[in-house]
Amino acid sequence: MSKLWILCALAAVCTAEISVEEDVLVLKKSNFEEALKTHPNILVEFYAPWCGHCKALAPEYAKAAGMLKSEGSDVRLGKVDATEESELAQEFGVRGYPTIKFFKGGEKTNPKEYSAGRQADDIVNWLKKRTGPAAATLSDITQAESLIADNEVVVIGFFKDVESESAKAFIKAAEAVDDIPFGITSDDSVFTKFEMAKDGVVLFKKFDEGRNTFDGELSTENLLAFIKENQLPLVIEFTEQTAPKIFGGEIKSHILMFVPKTAKDFQEKMDQFKKASEGFKGKILFIFIDSDVDDNQRILEFFGLKKEECPAIRLITLEEEMTKYKPKTSDITAENIIAFCKDFTEGKLKAHLMSQDIPEDWDKNPVKVLVGKNFEEIAFNPAKNVFVEFYAPWCGHCKQLTPIWDQLGEKFKDNPDIIVAKMDSTANEIEAVKVHSFPTLKFFPAGEDHKVIDYNGERTLDGFTKFLESGGKEGGAPAGEDEDDESDDLEDAEDVDSDVEEHDEL
Repeated sequence: MSKLWILCALAAVCTAEISVEEDVLVLKKSNFEEALKTHPNILVEFYAPWCGHCKALAPEYAKAAGMLKSEGSDVRLGKVDATEESELAQEFGVRGYPTIKFFKGGEKTNPKEYSAGRQADDIVNWLKKRTGPAAATLSDITQAESLIADNEVVVIGFFKDVESESAKAFIKAAEAVDDIPFGITSDDSVFTKFEMAKDGVVLFKKFDEGRNTFDGELSTENLLAFIKENQLPLVIEFTEQTAPKIFGGEIKSHILMFVPKTAKDFQEKMDQFKKASEGFKGKILFIFIDSDVDDNQRILEFFGLKKEECPAIRLITLEEEMTKYKPKTSDITAENIIAFCKDFTEGKLKAHLMSQDIPEDWDKNPVKVLVGKNFEEIAFNPAKNVFVEFYAPWCGHCKQLTPIWDQLGEKFKDNPDIIVAKMDSTANEIEAVKVHSFPTLKFFPAGEDHKVIDYNGERTLDGFTKFLESGGKEGGAPAGEDEDDESDDLEDAEDVDSDVEEHDEL
């Protein structure tokens, strides 16, 4: 009996070690396995205390934990301070903050990456999809009304026969969508309440039209296209919470209106913007950004804008190569915006490339300063071998490289055939080079063929020296091959001095 008591006491101590903060389990290496035994289904956030994205997520994460608790769900939310629990973070391949993984059935191996938005409703809906039916069965009007009332967006399938082929296509669509709750009903009273005379699908939302009814051949593919087109507002504000929906969606052409919410004509501008959006639903995402918000200043910089230049309109495509466009006129009217978007969809626009003015002392120091306006003249000089660092002022890796790059410039300053240069790629863009991470190092050898070689060697003075002295052969690779891991992604511009890359896109 005494041994049994000791075992029970030890178990109680282990359980007690799992502390809770705002309904979120505080997990460590010492209690992680115990947590999985006690709570088989846990969503775990690996965070860093200094991470801006993690701080923004915290209240929504806690709210989601509280929502699940109040519903009596057996799903729990946990968090791990990855800066303190480095072994645990390494075990689960954490490379950025926040990293969120779902552990199901008490299994520690192969957790599923969280892939939905960062609002409490998104988190709860995603977890319900992972632990319950893809579509909730709605047996009466109250259940249907509750589902609609409790969610920003919900999709309900009305099917007299829930085993029909159309109903099965609906369930497959529900399984494919992570962040929207689905319901299915065959109840006559629910059909009558929502004025459904026959089988069909309706998307209910708390914005714009309020309701969209699917019209067409009912297939999984067509339903997914219908949901994609209608699940977001005609105009959506860019925030920490909406960013995953904006960048994670299938619409990769975005038009942005930068405008301060405090402006007297804010609503007038919004009305014009929204009016223009109606004709491009499902084709171009209309986004507005409050230009007065401090956290949005990096985005303004990315588009070469200053607060005093707002309101302003820009358009960007987020395909493999990001391309920016600028309207000819600064007047924000529905007519102008429609014409701008129409020209874009018809392929009539030319990309807008930013450039600073050429500094008077651009060639004063051993490391030459390039901007968009003088890049081609210097980099593609047929008589020179030019080695360029494309950097971002906020990039931690770039700051670490600066003294070494300066030493390299000093070493080759008297060499008539070699130029060591740098360019701020947040303020300058060129057609010949697409920069996706910082620093990006490229070599432009002498000659008439405009050849470009990526540098993939060690970022040391010795490595750079050997590379230049070998004519770009030692440590080089044709442009476009693997990038160095020691880079800060263009998208990761929020926490400027982090060595671990952020997950949120700019």
